[in-house]
Amino acid sequence: MKEFWSRLRVALLLTALLVVVLGGLYPLAVYWTGRLLFPFQANGSLVRAPDGTLLGSALLGQNFRGPQYFHPRPSAAGEAGYDATASGGRNLGPTSKKLVDAVARSAADYRKENLLSPDQKIPADAVTASASGLDPHISLANALLQLPRVARERKMRPEELREILARYTSKPWLGLLGEPVVNVAMVDWALDGKLGGR
Repeated sequence: MKEFWSRLRVALLLTALLVVVLGGLYPLAVYWTGRLLFPFQANGSLVRAPDGTLLGSALLGQNFRGPQYFHPRPSAAGEAGYDATASGGRNLGPTSKKLVDAVARSAADYRKENLLSPDQKIPADAVTASASGLDPHISLANALLQLPRVARERKMRPEELREILARYTSKPWLGLLGEPVVNVAMVDWALDGKLGGR
């Protein structure tokens, strides 16, 4: 019986120690390490205008509409899209008629708004939603197809727009994995002068 109480005491002490270390000290260490080394990311990657106005998060897309904006990829999150409380995809498979019809409509609209020929190939991200419906990134190819429209609407030189795109383009991870992607929310805020200058 004495051995039982001895083992029970050791088990309870180890449990208490692990609760303190793994339930308290470790989370605090991770929290403060993140806050000190990566303050922007640890605070939700929030983007503010020079006057302090919160624009949104660099990790969440916005539903920019109008010919003067670079358009994000379609979103299935909420009725109007890009609703963070309704994150999620459509869950339609490649043989779904509903998906095929939606992609065909989106492709036709995309070609029309960007003055592209009917046989112009367009990137898949221009007509399909991301898994979350909140992705702020589009492919560089998608952005370059939209560039002439935005330049025309904003009466800007294409070279000037390319510089802004380059500023908010992420390169492939380690130079190998993925493709260059443009954070279209950051680009559109920059074009509106909300990030301090054009």
